[in-house]
Amino acid sequence: MIGLDWLYALAGAMFAGYAALSLRDRRIGNAAFWGLLAASFLLGGRLGDFANGCLVLGLVALAGCGALRPPPPATTGPAEREASAARFGSRLFLPALVIPVTALAGTFLLKQIPLFDPRQVTLLSLGLGVLIAIAAAMAWLRPPALAPLEEGRRLMDSVGWAAVLPQMLAALGAVFALAGVGGVVGGLATRLIPEGNLFAAVAAYAIGMALFTMIMGNAFAAFPVMMAAIGLPILVHGFGGDPAPIAAIGMLAGFCGTLMTPMAANFNIVPAALLELKDRNAVIRAQIGTALPLLAANMLIIYFGAFR
Repeated sequence: MIGLDWLYALAGAMFAGYAALSLRDRRIGNAAFWGLLAASFLLGGRLGDFANGCLVLGLVALAGCGALRPPPPATTGPAEREASAARFGSRLFLPALVIPVTALAGTFLLKQIPLFDPRQVTLLSLGLGVLIAIAAAMAWLRPPALAPLEEGRRLMDSVGWAAVLPQMLAALGAVFALAGVGGVVGGLATRLIPEGNLFAAVAAYAIGMALFTMIMGNAFAAFPVMMAAIGLPILVHGFGGDPAPIAAIGMLAGFCGTLMTPMAANFNIVPAALLELKDRNAVIRAQIGTALPLLAANMLIIYFGAFR
């Protein structure tokens, strides 16, 4: 049965390709970083906790020591890119649109095929969409054979270590949950939330998701903490709420925090660097006016939609 292992193998092969190209160009730090990340995807399930921990420390050491070099020069010049854009126009976006279309169609269709794990069809469909999009672009535009890896490597080198920040922070959230941080936060919330006040509990959950996300930089890291602290014990068990919308909309409340924090470096700081903006917090400033009304809306959706 095709499950997440196949998707991990695909991602691992991609990062291994980046490592090989970096090694070819004698960019040793980049090669080591992407090679370790490739090993985590390809062999992480077999290495054990200690070896995986050492692997993560290796990634941190390489990033902390500044071993990653800037991206290599662009493979095409401005004139060539402008000529290509003029020739193909908006049709250049068609391969990118293949990915969401395939992901949506596969989510509904692959469940009917016993070959695919029905619990993971959305992620598998996303990976399949990427492969189809690459194949379509290669057949249509006929670039050099290594173009997908070369351009992907150049983009990842531009982003650098921040590319793996979501994965790291999501793991940190699981560590916090196992360490009992959720129970501590839940104890504080129980004392602060007025007894029987549903709206106060929902507000504490939604705002807590946003604040923890701002602190930790990722809603996936905040989710296990806030769900263990308020979501399950108070909203689900205490007030009888529906866990599905509480979890889903709670994540959206966390994403509102993502829009407002420099800790979400890959979303807010890296774009500012790539665009060479003078104000490194310009992206955050532009998003706050959207994030706060969305947070209030998510709070109301949970309050009115998760309790009957």
